[in-house]
Amino acid sequence: VQLQASGGGLVQAGGSLRLSCVASGITFSNYAIGWIREAPGKEREGVSCISSSSKRIFYADAVKGRFTISRDNAQNTVYLQMNSLKPEDTAVYYCAADVFPGDKAHLDPYQYAYWGQGTQVTVSS
Repeated sequence: VQLQASGGGLVQAGGSLRLSCVASGITFSNYAIGWIREAPGKEREGVSCISSSSKRIFYADAVKGRFTISRDNAQNTVYLQMNSLKPEDTAVYYCAADVFPGDKAHLDPYQYAYWGQGTQVTVSS
């Protein structure tokens, strides 16, 4: 299983970024995908997740109304559109994957067995 996250960068507060997570080595359409972020000195935090069918989508309260997750199973890709970015969004963002019965998805990072490398998002004030 390989997950490749990209799209991070440096942006001013109020700006936007779109992260991508491309998967290989799995039947992508069977997997739920989560986006998790980790900032220095803070606990790992689930940001958003999407079930295999896209019918279940969840967001952390801190990003609701600003972030949008979507997936393209034909391209084995999940996206995280991040708008109205704030300095507190600064973190390394990881995508993670796992199969959950019942088309479920989880914000809890520790539910995911497969992780990609992270992509750094830095929001300046």
